[in-house]
Amino acid sequence: MEMNKIVVFKGKRVRKIIHKNEWYFSVVDICGALTDSPDAGAYWRKLKQRLQEEGSEVVTFCHVLKLPAPDGKKYGTDCADTEGIFRIIQSIPSPKAEPLKRWLAKVGYERVQEIENPELATKRTRMLYKLKGYSEDWIEKRMRGIAIREELTDEWQKRGAREEKDYEILTAEISKATFGLIPSQYKKLKGLKRQNLRDHMDDFELIFNMLGERATTEIHRTEDSKGVPKLKADAKAGGDIAGGARKKLEKRLGRSIVSKKNFLAKPEDKRLAGE
Repeated sequence: MEMNKIVVFKGKRVRKIIHKNEWYFSVVDICGALTDSPDAGAYWRKLKQRLQEEGSEVVTFCHVLKLPAPDGKKYGTDCADTEGIFRIIQSIPSPKAEPLKRWLAKVGYERVQEIENPELATKRTRMLYKLKGYSEDWIEKRMRGIAIREELTDEWQKRGAREEKDYEILTAEISKATFGLIPSQYKKLKGLKRQNLRDHMDDFELIFNMLGERATTEIHRTEDSKGVPKLKADAKAGGDIAGGARKKLEKRLGRSIVSKKNFLAKPEDKRLAGE
């Protein structure tokens, strides 16, 4: 999948592209935004050479990708993902880069704090959801859902699921049995791309999602399940429990719980106010 877009950074245009399902940014554009160099391309070539001579691994973060130039044609240019761009920014000796370097240091410090005190991570997550416009009631369900998900993935790891692909397969089994859709289909229904699907679920969707995952966890423990094939069967069983409950509610309400509505197309606080 490829998608070209422009992002404004420090008042300057920075080209970016989706590559292998990750955002990659033009390194030359970033250099141009953070330095006063009249030739950002030359600046990056010189910086790149210095980093290579120093044995820095920063350059390995770069990939040559085709991006549109002012003449409308596409040319190969060095691009890096978010982590790579942050590493490159740290290597740029420019006053304009200092605010970002301070921000990166602050984020790093906060992560160390969260490792020492996990409750801080929970508080920051709640605050981020609140700033995005979610209600306290929704946030409470979402946070509970996160805890249930972490409990489930811990069980998967202990019981034989090792690779990310295993987690994706097991998650898809629960989702399909619960909602009749695997996550990628659900995201397509809601018109989502890279956004977190659960962040765009309403109350009922979150509740049935939690039920499917919590039921699966309990089945694993009760039956002392081992190995991906058995975990997969349990995942379907847990999802079937939630799916059965969903269908009963849908029959009573006369409508589908599975919604194509993007929950935050408009911030929740504004929707509740009728704006």
